[in-house]
Amino acid sequence: MSYLENENEEEKQKAAYDIKKYRTPDGAPADIVMFTLTKRERKTVTKTLPIRELKVMLIKRRRWPFAGKWALPGGFCNVNESMYGAAKRELMEETGVDGGHLEYLGVYSKPGRDPRGWIISHAFFALVEEWMLEHRQAADDASEVGLFTVKEALEELDLAFDHHDIIADAYQRIQYQMLETTIAKQFLPRHFTLSELYQVIQSVVPDFEEPNFIRKITSTRSRQGIIEEVRDENGKPLSSNQYSQRPAQLYRFTDLVPRLSIYT
Repeated sequence: MSYLENENEEEKQKAAYDIKKYRTPDGAPADIVMFTLTKRERKTVTKTLPIRELKVMLIKRRRWPFAGKWALPGGFCNVNESMYGAAKRELMEETGVDGGHLEYLGVYSKPGRDPRGWIISHAFFALVEEWMLEHRQAADDASEVGLFTVKEALEELDLAFDHHDIIADAYQRIQYQMLETTIAKQFLPRHFTLSELYQVIQSVVPDFEEPNFIRKITSTRSRQGIIEEVRDENGKPLSSNQYSQRPAQLYRFTDLVPRLSIYT
């Protein structure tokens, strides 16, 4: 078939295509599971690490459906934006938060999940530092914004839509990434001690225990280069005694992306 014949065939197929043959969804919202680690200083005589808790941001719906129930921030995607763009926009509109780590989670399309019709939701999860939520505010269709522990969100709250399932999936994803990637950097200052890093990991993965954590993170061959010691302009190691009686070496993450295999 020549180029001209192929072009004519495409035009015929295009003209014969009936867009009404397939029904399109009634809407495609972007829902965001936004995690943060809150920090609360302990009231002790000796210096010690603060209490860190993993929390998720929820909004209280102002209108039908599920008016008065807690739900994930989100909203419908417009025709002139991508789903990722919709997630960033809705996050800003409903919570006042701009920035942070935003990542795609998955699609949720169980029949009957939304009483408004055939609504297919694309879920994202975001990781933000606590200070970014200090001036959070409710807007659009949200009457209130709140932070809840994952346990509260999954076991105590009657959430709107299928948001319980979305939060559970996002929590599982972030736990996996906390142990397999350097995503912990999203919850740490630029310079940190290894005790702070260990505590952040445990705050997200409570059953994580590694007695030889410091040795493994600093000397295991497969992990070399992920973090490095912080030094001053003269090459002298920098330390901090903010959360310890004796100065502890400060570290920082590098740009190295670890490539670990279950087969090695």
